[in-house]
Amino acid sequence: MPTTISTPITPTSHLSAATPPPDLPAPVETRQAIAPPEAAGTRADRFLADALEGLSRSRVKALIEAGHARRDDLPLTDPSEAVRAGARYSLAIPAATPATPQPEAIPLAILFEDRDLIVLDKPAGLVVHPAPGNQAGTLVNAVLAHAGEDLSGIGGEARPGIVHRLDKDTSGVMVVAKSERAHTALSAAFASRDLERDYLALVWGVPAAAEGEVEAPIGRHPTDRKRMAVVTRGGKHALTRWRLERAWGTAASLLRCRLATGRTHQIRVHLAHVGHPLVGDPVYLRRTPSQARLLPEPAREALLAFPRQALHAESLGFRHPVTGESLAFRAPPPADLAGLIRLLDAGTKG
Repeated sequence: MPTTISTPITPTSHLSAATPPPDLPAPVETRQAIAPPEAAGTRADRFLADALEGLSRSRVKALIEAGHARRDDLPLTDPSEAVRAGARYSLAIPAATPATPQPEAIPLAILFEDRDLIVLDKPAGLVVHPAPGNQAGTLVNAVLAHAGEDLSGIGGEARPGIVHRLDKDTSGVMVVAKSERAHTALSAAFASRDLERDYLALVWGVPAAAEGEVEAPIGRHPTDRKRMAVVTRGGKHALTRWRLERAWGTAASLLRCRLATGRTHQIRVHLAHVGHPLVGDPVYLRRTPSQARLLPEPAREALLAFPRQALHAESLGFRHPVTGESLAFRAPPPADLAGLIRLLDAGTKG
């Protein structure tokens, strides 16, 4: 087990190894951990999240990227850096800032917009809503800048209405409410599943059937509270339907998934549970898949190095919350995922 130390910070006139540069917010606490031999080679963000109780991995990653971490006397800015046994890692935790999103000019791929809603193609890497560690640079910040005075107000505030979310590293179609009436109606539609959502998932291995479903309750992992899992007690009902779209030998396949429920990480948890984890999933792909050896280079290397879960929300269909018109939107896979598919096609020709 790593040795952990928490140190309250008092103002000083000089910088120490645990003090951030002057342009960073003053920390209220510095927490430290000494890496044991068994932690060697682990990602720095994963090690610190496990060692420092009460901090999620996403929070730790954001703090590292913001310049709040050090390894011994050196700045640590890469969350994926391999841990060195015996090294002292420190994380300076800044004071909380008011959670009032500000407009930011972030480009958006708009598929449709009117006075009540916006439909867009969210890129991978964009957080949907401000949260600790991600107060800026989110979809909400971008919509505030894009829509401006067109936002008629949600709950008395001129803000966009987030009625569903995609994980930071999942791409694809989303709808955002601009008015109170749209927010209320869309929230009800998502709650009752009175809409259609299709996802494309590139997974390891090939299912034995052409289509199927996974019905298994999802809850917090019993020993790793940062992950979700299929559980036998205390979970929420979850149902994912899937259909095989493409297969590359027995090494990998492209599945079209449709959610009958909307649990956190549902597709990722369900597919990992049945032995077909998503390519690149940093949370639910726990080891190098045996199917990787079945792929030729460069496809094998590209799939193993893919830096995010290979999941894309391809389509979304719903009734307009005001006019009642049936609307349907589709976005093709982004360049990184499309590139993997091309490599798989090229490697399996002939």
